[in-house]
Amino acid sequence: MADKEYKTFEEFYPYYLNEHRQVGTRVTHFIGTSLFFILAITALIQINGFILLAGVVCAYFFAWIGHFFIEKNKPATFKYPWMSLKGDFKLYFEILIGKEKFKGN
Repeated sequence: MADKEYKTFEEFYPYYLNEHRQVGTRVTHFIGTSLFFILAITALIQINGFILLAGVVCAYFFAWIGHFFIEKNKPATFKYPWMSLKGDFKLYFEILIGKEKFKGN
Protein backbone atom coordinates (compact mmCIF):
# COMPACT_ATOMS: atom_id res chain seq x y z
CA MET A 1 0.00 0.00 0.00
CA ALA A 2 2.88 2.38 0.71
CA ASP A 3 4.17 2.23 -2.88
CA LYS A 4 0.80 3.19 -4.37
CA GLU A 5 0.61 6.63 -5.95
CA TYR A 6 -2.39 8.47 -4.48
CA LYS A 7 -4.08 10.99 -6.74
CA THR A 8 -6.99 12.06 -4.52
CA PHE A 9 -7.48 12.61 -0.83
CA GLU A 10 -10.32 10.09 -0.83
CA GLU A 11 -7.84 7.40 -1.98
CA PHE A 12 -5.18 8.63 0.43
CA TYR A 13 -7.18 8.86 3.68
CA PRO A 14 -7.60 5.10 4.28
CA TYR A 15 -3.81 4.78 3.85
CA TYR A 16 -3.35 7.70 6.27
CA LEU A 17 -5.54 6.01 8.90
CA ASN A 18 -3.61 2.77 8.41
CA GLU A 19 -0.37 4.64 9.16
CA HIS A 20 -1.94 5.93 12.40
CA ARG A 21 -3.22 2.69 13.94
CA GLN A 22 -1.56 2.95 17.35
CA VAL A 23 -3.31 4.86 20.12
CA GLY A 24 -0.06 6.61 21.01
CA THR A 25 0.43 7.85 17.46
CA ARG A 26 -3.04 9.37 17.41
CA VAL A 27 -2.49 10.92 20.83
CA THR A 28 0.82 12.51 19.83
CA HIS A 29 -0.77 13.87 16.64
CA PHE A 30 -3.71 15.23 18.63
CA ILE A 31 -1.39 16.96 21.10
CA GLY A 32 0.75 18.45 18.33
CA THR A 33 -2.24 19.66 16.32
CA SER A 34 -3.84 21.14 19.45
CA LEU A 35 -0.64 23.04 20.22
CA PHE A 36 -0.51 24.22 16.61
CA PHE A 37 -4.03 25.67 16.80
CA ILE A 38 -3.36 27.32 20.17
CA LEU A 39 -0.12 28.86 18.96
CA ALA A 40 -1.58 29.86 15.57
CA ILE A 41 -4.41 31.75 17.29
CA THR A 42 -1.91 33.34 19.67
CA ALA A 43 0.29 34.32 16.71
CA LEU A 44 -2.66 35.98 14.99
CA ILE A 45 -3.65 37.88 18.13
CA GLN A 46 -0.09 39.02 18.81
CA ILE A 47 0.85 39.32 15.12
CA ASN A 48 3.95 37.24 15.71
CA GLY A 49 5.34 34.94 13.03
CA PHE A 50 7.74 33.28 15.45
CA ILE A 51 4.83 31.96 17.51
CA LEU A 52 3.25 30.56 14.34
CA LEU A 53 6.55 28.89 13.48
CA ALA A 54 6.66 27.43 17.00
CA GLY A 55 3.20 25.97 16.37
CA VAL A 56 4.37 24.26 13.18
CA VAL A 57 7.45 22.90 14.96
CA CYS A 58 5.32 21.57 17.84
CA ALA A 59 2.92 19.85 15.45
CA TYR A 60 5.69 18.10 13.53
CA PHE A 61 7.67 17.28 16.68
CA PHE A 62 4.78 15.43 18.32
CA ALA A 63 3.65 13.77 15.09
CA TRP A 64 7.13 12.49 14.32
CA ILE A 65 7.56 11.15 17.84
CA GLY A 66 4.43 9.11 17.18
CA HIS A 67 5.70 7.80 13.87
CA PHE A 68 9.32 7.11 14.74
CA PHE A 69 8.93 5.76 18.29
CA ILE A 70 5.37 4.42 18.54
CA GLU A 71 4.12 3.48 15.08
CA LYS A 72 7.67 2.83 13.79
CA ASN A 73 6.90 4.03 10.28
CA LYS A 74 7.85 6.90 8.02
CA PRO A 75 5.52 9.92 8.14
CA ALA A 76 3.38 10.34 5.02
CA THR A 77 4.39 14.01 5.09
CA PHE A 78 7.60 13.18 3.24
CA LYS A 79 5.78 11.87 0.16
CA TYR A 80 2.34 13.50 0.44
CA PRO A 81 2.80 16.77 2.35
CA TRP A 82 -0.55 18.43 1.54
CA MET A 83 -2.69 15.32 1.72
CA SER A 84 -0.98 14.38 4.98
CA LEU A 85 -1.71 17.83 6.45
CA LYS A 86 -5.34 17.52 5.37
CA GLY A 87 -5.40 14.02 6.93
CA ASP A 88 -4.00 15.39 10.20
CA PHE A 89 -6.72 18.01 10.37
CA LYS A 90 -9.48 15.60 9.34
CA LEU A 91 -8.47 13.01 11.96
CA TYR A 92 -8.15 15.76 14.59
CA PHE A 93 -11.68 17.05 14.01
CA GLU A 94 -13.10 13.52 13.71
CA ILE A 95 -11.65 12.78 17.15
CA LEU A 96 -13.11 16.05 18.51
CA ILE A 97 -16.63 15.23 17.30
CA GLY A 98 -16.38 11.57 18.32
CA LYS A 99 -16.40 10.07 14.82
CA GLU A 100 -12.89 8.64 15.33
CA LYS A 101 -11.42 7.46 18.60
CA PHE A 102 -7.95 7.17 20.01
CA LYS A 103 -7.90 3.66 18.62
CA GLY A 104 -6.78 1.98 15.44
CA ASN A 105 -9.00 0.81 12.61
